[in-house]
Amino acid sequence: MELLDDDIVPEHAHEIKAEAREFAREHIEPNAQEYFQSGEYPEEILEAGREANLVAQDIPEEWGGRGLDLAQLLAMTEEFYRADAGIALTLQLASFGCEITYEHGTDEQCEEYIRPVAEGEQRSGLAVSEPETGSDLAGMQTTAEKDGDEYVINGEKYWIGNGVEADWITLYARTGDDEDNRYGNHSMFIVPTDTDGYEAEHIPEKMAMRASKQAHIEFDDCRIPAENVIGSEGDGFMLLADFFNHGRVAVAGHGLGIAAAAIEEAWEFTHDREEFGKTISDFQSVQHGLADMLLEFESARTLVWRAREKVAEEDNAGYWAAMAKTKATETAVDVAEQGMQFHGGRSILDERRIARVYRDARIPVIYEGANEIQRNLIYGQAE
Repeated sequence: MELLDDDIVPEHAHEIKAEAREFAREHIEPNAQEYFQSGEYPEEILEAGREANLVAQDIPEEWGGRGLDLAQLLAMTEEFYRADAGIALTLQLASFGCEITYEHGTDEQCEEYIRPVAEGEQRSGLAVSEPETGSDLAGMQTTAEKDGDEYVINGEKYWIGNGVEADWITLYARTGDDEDNRYGNHSMFIVPTDTDGYEAEHIPEKMAMRASKQAHIEFDDCRIPAENVIGSEGDGFMLLADFFNHGRVAVAGHGLGIAAAAIEEAWEFTHDREEFGKTISDFQSVQHGLADMLLEFESARTLVWRAREKVAEEDNAGYWAAMAKTKATETAVDVAEQGMQFHGGRSILDERRIARVYRDARIPVIYEGANEIQRNLIYGQAE
């Protein structure tokens, strides 16, 4: 059974998809369970991904990357997340937030910060969420106050991928307090993590995607040069909204990969396991369950790839990105749960891939904007 076939994928993305599949089979799949159980950061696999030119390669060629477009990134994402979501997330977070700088920053910023990430010498991160504010982008309270030719940052960020490991992060912070312009009060900044006043620690162990590390960051009079503003002061909300449209298509790919893994495991188990003198797959109720899993998966994948095209063309991008992210990630949850049910008591064993997949499926419905927020966007942007 080939759930992630090339038929729906644009031809120019076939090569990168094949590269990603080969890499996943060689480096991700064989190590997935070990890293899930240990919770260690997969440094060696990240380095292998860099050597294979499969990390940070959305960065344009002029700054050292391959300039992969959204179709190529989605094709790669499906393959990585089918192999293991935790390791896959680490590979993708190595350049998280870079798009905001190479799309809206200066040449000087790109040369200093983007090129080293593309060349595998540094890694980045993106700091948006806060301990008391998750999905309300206009409500974030971390501040960046102008003081001469510097900005002074104070506040906290939470759930920040690479908050500890990154060499620099893209920070979303409040620079204004205009109640009549709620969406113009935030800005984007480049913050080197060795700056005085930047303190980060890993969040205690998670139930899923354990090979990926998130951090709690505290800023205490953290000073950065004014030249580290990305774009213009007050542009933060709009820059982030545009970034998330692309990011939500990628997260939809997370869902597709996880769902494919769940279906593969359920299919293999039900066709091998015997009960009452026959394989489980001989029972019609099981056949119907597997059929429903395939129906939901193929529906989600069709929507995601259509959304990819709409977002790339900037055709009501927010609507389509929200649709894709919601459908694909919820499909992953549903098929993983059904897969658990088919596995019976074995499903709760840590050594079982279906148990890891089931845990991992719970995460993408939350990050990159919880699905309740996505439904608000879908309704609000429906034409």
